Amino acid sequence: MSSLVVGITVFVLASFVGFEIISKVPATLHTPLMSGANAISGITIIGAITAAGIGNETLAQVLGFVAVVMATVNVVGGFLVTDRMLEMFKSKSDRKKRPDG
Repeated sequence: MSSLVVGITVFVLASFVGFEIISKVPATLHTPLMSGANAISGITIIGAITAAGIGNETLAQVLGFVAVVMATVNVVGGFLVTDRMLEMFKSKSDRKKRPDG
């Protein structure tokens, strides 16, 4: 079996398992888990940069670049959502003190 087929198989299975696990998480645990997921995504960015830099073929470099972009979007989006969720727990007077809001 080619390494591309194996890679696609692992990706599909990991996506399915990840969706099933995340869908079973109670709402009270989403914020702490998102913080942990952001840390893991930061490690993913490093791995994607390494994969893009080491790749000798154009396809490997393109896929590495796409992985860097997707992991970066995941990290930034995770921090924005976490910030919004934490903002809900502040009092109204604390929210008005923020310079950006």
